[in-house]
Amino acid sequence: MRVIQIAGFLGSGKTTAMIRIAKSLSSRHGKKVAIIVNEIGSVPVDAKVLEGHGLRVAELGGGCICCELLVGLAETLSGLWASVEPDIVLIEPTGVSIPDQVKEGIKLGRTMAPMETGPAVVLLDALLERELVDGDPSDSFILRQVADADIVAINKVDAVGEDTVRHFEGRVKDVNPKAKVFRISGLRGDGVDALVSALLEGDD
Repeated sequence: MRVIQIAGFLGSGKTTAMIRIAKSLSSRHGKKVAIIVNEIGSVPVDAKVLEGHGLRVAELGGGCICCELLVGLAETLSGLWASVEPDIVLIEPTGVSIPDQVKEGIKLGRTMAPMETGPAVVLLDALLERELVDGDPSDSFILRQVADADIVAINKVDAVGEDTVRHFEGRVKDVNPKAKVFRISGLRGDGVDALVSALLEGDD
């Protein structure tokens, strides 16, 4: 069971992108996919949207999985393995999660069920105001997420020009030169298949 987190700041388009990614994994690659949604609020809107597309969703509420709910994440992963044995589990953390801390919950889960930690993906909203991306990484929550990412997917590229996308690509490389960078549109599906192929690298 490969566990992959799809992180990103509030409004970055995680749920829409998650639907595209899950459907590509399922229909194009024949993978059994489950999704864990971490909701802080009392109404699990994202989970209901995902379930409306026929996806298997486990909800994890009451806090953030990168701090209060590490054990809960591990137990949820173990429960998914016991009940459906998915090939891929996609985790949609809250918009304020830190990818490296979520990985700790996955690592704990590996003591309970057979699983491997897949890449941490961070969605970066191409419609963000530039000052949010041009700030100091030590002061910018968004850039801290980017610094933790294995893969950065610049989302909503259909809504901006080439110069803006190149600006974001350059900024990502400044902050995290090791990260793979993709251009995607969760809304239209642009670049999603290439991103999914990267998520499956090394998977037998």
